[in-house]
Amino acid sequence: VQLQASGGGLVQAGGSLRLSCAASGRTFSSYHMGWFRQAPGKEREFVASISRSASSTYYVDSVKGRFTISRDNAKNTVYLQMNSLKPEDTAVYYCAATPRGYSSTDAYKIPFYDYWGQGTQVTVSS
Repeated sequence: VQLQASGGGLVQAGGSLRLSCAASGRTFSSYHMGWFRQAPGKEREFVASISRSASSTYYVDSVKGRFTISRDNAKNTVYLQMNSLKPEDTAVYYCAATPRGYSSTDAYKIPFYDYWGQGTQVTVSS
């Protein structure tokens, strides 16, 4: 599966952005999806994940209540709605996909995901 992330940009603190990740190739609904981010000088970190049926979602504590992950299997797209953005949310955001079995312990882990998009820059100004 090929992944193409979009929707990043420059926004003021308190603002909102919606990231999209379009998938092509094999059946999108077979994949669990995740969003990760990497700030300058920092390691890539988990942001959110959604199971293939959208029945389960997980978030890193720092974005709970502000970010929402969703998917539209008919459009082969996963979304990350980001509200109440903070300067510390500034990073390159990556979408990722995996066909493996889904669990609450694995969904946070980078090696769990087999396919990655190219990233989209999100910059939040103070």
